[in-house]
Amino acid sequence: MVENVSARQAWEALAADPAAQLVDCRTDAEWQYVGIPDLRPAGKQVVLVSWQYFPSGNVNAAFVDELRDAGLDAGQKIFFLCRSGARSMAAALAARAEGFAEVYNVADGFEGPQDPEGHRGSVAGWKAAGLPWRQ
Repeated sequence: MVENVSARQAWEALAADPAAQLVDCRTDAEWQYVGIPDLRPAGKQVVLVSWQYFPSGNVNAAFVDELRDAGLDAGQKIFFLCRSGARSMAAALAARAEGFAEVYNVADGFEGPQDPEGHRGSVAGWKAAGLPWRQ
């Protein structure tokens, strides 16, 4: 089981715990065109490791290896974030299965669910919470 946390809870934990890390597991296209969390105010940099490839949607078979290559270890608190919380849950479960004990899913992701007009970013998630991000 992986615990869901809000974007605000993840931000507060990242700011309070020097070892905690945020893994943005979206695709290159999302990072480039939608934006990424800006952890500079917390003295950190977001770890960018795709769970799935764009445009195929194939799962990254080397995902956990790439987490380790990025310097993450099993003893850290790691928060996983995607667009809306689905891919990040799958990524967190995969990390947990490979020995990463303290993993959390940012439930509403970076952009959250769609509003009534079909747009993301205003209902819930990292951007809607007013947390730092950049494009």
